[in-house]
Amino acid sequence: MIPERYAPQAYAAFRIVFGLLFLFHGLQKFGIVAGPGPMPLMSRYGAAAVIELVAGGLIAIGLFTRPAAFIASGEMAVAYFLAHQPRGLLPVVNQGELAVLYCFAFLYIASRGGGRFSVDRR
Repeated sequence: MIPERYAPQAYAAFRIVFGLLFLFHGLQKFGIVAGPGPMPLMSRYGAAAVIELVAGGLIAIGLFTRPAAFIASGEMAVAYFLAHQPRGLLPVVNQGELAVLYCFAFLYIASRGGGRFSVDRR
């Protein structure tokens, strides 16, 4: 069990890891990191790539954390309902677990802000 006094550090690690993972999803859609290759920028996937890249970076460093996380959460909700939910009711069936996890993690980050170890705090 982690003592309560380490909560700020644990939250910073949570925010940074989720931000960086989201940033890498954006890089993947641009074909920079493994994936299907670059997506057309003026498409739904291109817009998602830009949101993931920018919001992920901002969340990771803790700059404009609340709005960036709120937008990222909304993007993941839209992704779930457009791409996953039509394939089945439950996330475990429609392969939407990651979208749901990101959505609620970013919603939590949006409600809490950057925390002690963020650019917002400085």
